[in-house]
Amino acid sequence: MRYGHDEDGLQADGFRHGRGEATLAGAHRSVRVDRGSTMRRLLAFIGPGFLVAVGYMDPGNWATSIAGGSEFGYTLLAAVLLSSLMAILLQALCARLAIATGRDLAQACRDAYPKPVAIGLWLLAELAIIATDLAEVIGTAIGLKLLFGLPLAWGVVVTALDVFLVLYLQSRGFRWIEAFVATMILIIAMCFVGQLLLAQPDIAAIVGGLIPAPAIVADERMLYLALGILGATVMPHNLYLHTSIVQTRAYDLDESGRREAIRFATVDSTVALGFALLVNASILILAAAAFHGQGTGTVEDLTDAHALLAPLLGTALAPILFAVALLASGLSSTVTATLAGQIIMEGFLRLKIPVALRRLITRGLAIIPAAVIIILYGDAGAAELLVLSQVVLSLQLPFAVVPLVLFSADRRKMGALRAPVWALGLAILIAVLIVGLNAKLVIDFLMTA
Repeated sequence: MRYGHDEDGLQADGFRHGRGEATLAGAHRSVRVDRGSTMRRLLAFIGPGFLVAVGYMDPGNWATSIAGGSEFGYTLLAAVLLSSLMAILLQALCARLAIATGRDLAQACRDAYPKPVAIGLWLLAELAIIATDLAEVIGTAIGLKLLFGLPLAWGVVVTALDVFLVLYLQSRGFRWIEAFVATMILIIAMCFVGQLLLAQPDIAAIVGGLIPAPAIVADERMLYLALGILGATVMPHNLYLHTSIVQTRAYDLDESGRREAIRFATVDSTVALGFALLVNASILILAAAAFHGQGTGTVEDLTDAHALLAPLLGTALAPILFAVALLASGLSSTVTATLAGQIIMEGFLRLKIPVALRRLITRGLAIIPAAVIIILYGDAGAAELLVLSQVVLSLQLPFAVVPLVLFSADRRKMGALRAPVWALGLAILIAVLIVGLNAKLVIDFLMTA
C-alpha cells in the first residue's frame, strides 16, 4: 500500500492496505475550501481545532486545576502552560499525519501493525472513550444538580438523552457540530471571565506562576498535582479525533495543496488550544484567588468549589457562572467523544454501526458505574470516580502518542511532508516524558495499594 508523496510527486511506500472508505464518510471532504484569498481559505479550515480543544477543558480537567490552585496558589500555572504546549505540538502532528497520508490514526495503526496488536490498541482506545464519557457524565450531572437541583443519580440518567443532540447536529452537517462546540466554548470562556473579574486575582502572581519553580519538583504533593495536570490535559481520544476531522476539508490533493492544508490546520489547532490554555489557566487562577487566597485549604470536589464561591467572592453570581460553564463543558465534550468513538471503531475494525446505537452503548458503559457509585457512596464517590477516569486516560495516552510519533517520523509514510527534525525531536521527548509519568503513576499506585 502506498500513501504520501515524495519530492518528485511519486507515491511513497507507506501502510500495507488500501485506502478504503474514510471514517465519518458522510463528512469526509464535505467542507468546501474557497479558492479566494488566503484569509478565506484559512477560515475554511477553522473548526476542527475547537472540537479538539474541548477535550482539553472537559469536566475531568477541572478537579486537578482546582486542587492545584486552592492548595498552591498560582505556582502550578507552569504545569498548565507546559501541558498545553505539549498538546499543541501533538495535535499539529495529528493534522500533518492525516493530510500527508489520507489516514486517521486508527486506520494507520490497523494498517501498520499485526492484527493482535491492532486489536489491543483498539480495546485500549475504547477504554479511553469510556473513561472520557465517564467524566462527561459526572460533570454534566453535577452541572444539572448545581443549576436545577436535580439529584446526581437522576442527572446521570438524563445524560443518556444527549444522543438526540448528537444525532440532530450530525444530520445538519459538520459545520453545525463545529458551531455548537464553538458556542459552548465561548460560554465557558465568558463564565470564567466573569468569575475572574469578581475574584480580582493578583496579576504579578499570575505572571510569576507561569515560570517553573524548583518547588514543583522538590515538593512531593506539588509534583503529584503537576503530574495530574499534565496527565489530565493531553487526552488519547483527541489524537484519533483530530486525524479524522481535519479530513472534512476538501483541500487540493497535490503536494502544494497538502502543504497549505497542513499549515492552515496547524494554525486552527494552535489557536484553539491557545484558547483552551486560557480556560484551563482561568480555572486554576480562580481557585488560587478565591480559595488559596482565603485560606480554605485544598478544594478537590466540584460541588464544594461551587458552594464556596458565593461566600468568598461576595455574590451569588459566581457559583451560577461556575455551574453554567461546567454544564457547557459536559455538553460540548459529549459531542466530540461520540465522534471519536465512531472514528476509533470504523478505523480499527472497518465496522460501521448506527450512531445512536454506538452512543447508547458507550454512554451506558459510563452511566452504569457512575449511577452505582453515586447510589452507594453519594457525591463523594462521584468525585473520586471523576479522578479515576483521568487516571485511566493518563494510562492509555502512551498507546496513542507513541504510534503517532513513530508514524510522523517515518519518511516512507509521510514522504516530503514529514515534520521538521526539531518538531520530531520535541515529540519524542514528549512521548518519553508521558511514558515516564505514567510509569511513575503505576509505581506510586502499587506502593500505596
